[in-house]
Amino acid sequence: MALFNWNRLGRPSTRARGLAAEDRALAHLQAAGLSLVERNYRTPGRGGGEIDLVMHAPDGTLVFVEVRARASATHGGAAASVGAVKQRRIVLAARHYLLRHRAPPPCRFDVLAIDGDRIEWLQAAFDAG
Repeated sequence: MALFNWNRLGRPSTRARGLAAEDRALAHLQAAGLSLVERNYRTPGRGGGEIDLVMHAPDGTLVFVEVRARASATHGGAAASVGAVKQRRIVLAARHYLLRHRAPPPCRFDVLAIDGDRIEWLQAAFDAG
């Protein structure tokens, strides 16, 4: 369980809630056979992107995972919050990350949505196009 930083209202901070959601997502994905490569990869400079989890699937695919959490599924839920702008930033960060590889492996972009106690793993949720 994550240790929380509390805000002035006596609730966990947004960052602490985000880290707790990433911990849940990571445990879920590892239980499904994926292994962690990197966590919270950020591109340098302003306006860049971030990838919450970079995972390696058993078939050799490199999986870039966006984790989204909401208290409930109202207003479209967590998955609906990954819009076009967010997708572009994730793709930008993934392209930057792949510069490390001489021959990039097959890749995909997944979303792990947490709505309350419910976890939904959307594999190949969007593409780099």
